[in-house]
Amino acid sequence: MRTAACRLAGVELNTTASTAGVRVAAVQMNAVADVAANLAHASALVAEAADGGARVVVLPENFSFMGHDDTERLAVAEADGDGPAQAMLAETAARHRVWLVGGTIPISVSGDARPAAACPVYDADGRRVARYDKVHLFDVALPDGESYRESDGIAPGRAPVIVDTPAGRLGLAVCYDLRFPEFFRAMVAAGCTLFTVPAAFTAATGRAHWEVLLRARAVENLSYVIAPGQYGRHASGRETWGHSMIVDPWGQVLASRDDGSGIVVADLDLNAQQALRTRFPVLQHGRMPGAPGFEPTTEGGQ
Repeated sequence: MRTAACRLAGVELNTTASTAGVRVAAVQMNAVADVAANLAHASALVAEAADGGARVVVLPENFSFMGHDDTERLAVAEADGDGPAQAMLAETAARHRVWLVGGTIPISVSGDARPAAACPVYDADGRRVARYDKVHLFDVALPDGESYRESDGIAPGRAPVIVDTPAGRLGLAVCYDLRFPEFFRAMVAAGCTLFTVPAAFTAATGRAHWEVLLRARAVENLSYVIAPGQYGRHASGRETWGHSMIVDPWGQVLASRDDGSGIVVADLDLNAQQALRTRFPVLQHGRMPGAPGFEPTTEGGQ
């Protein structure tokens, strides 16, 4: 576990909770091919985070099930609004009075044999207040010979989703979304101050890119990033990277966990973040494609 703090122009970030401080937690797990076991484990870790004062808790991608193949995932897919994983999330959020970001769970999609990788959000009364379906799907061949075709078994989402929480305006992202900075910038343009990125990063890509991508998304958007991950070997033989972390708007890793099941906790200083955005107004300086007068040109072309 590590913690950090930084200071910019007299603004100190996250050394202690302030009047605008909100404690958040990321949950790290090694999910198995047993929904009931995973739900019980996740519920216990949320309880631990709540007992430690967290008001917003984020579970990892696939927290309810990591099976052998797409057929098994389809077999445990739930109808929207009904099923053991969704019931556990609602009940756990209400019991512990926390806002709960439900990693991802497979939810059936009308007209598509593939379920969505859905990230539901529940408020402290246990009401679902948002659902984001993972947009970017991991269809890659890695240099070490591993290959993945996530789109074979998952229906893609269509748009980003944001929701107002006690920790600020939250932009929802999942795992492979992390590699698309324009996705995050679109949510910042809609007022987001923090992001959650539940993930099951492969060990190979996680070792190379996980931390640098999280810190980049935090820095370029002057936003907090809460990133819980799966870790270790799973039923399919796939190994995930873990290293769950919480990153502040200056790119400092406030807290992290290498491996093992457990929680990562940090206090978000929302007043300091706002002061940082005011004194370092990079978000106001961008010239984005599509803006008047901003069109690419090709020198020397035909």
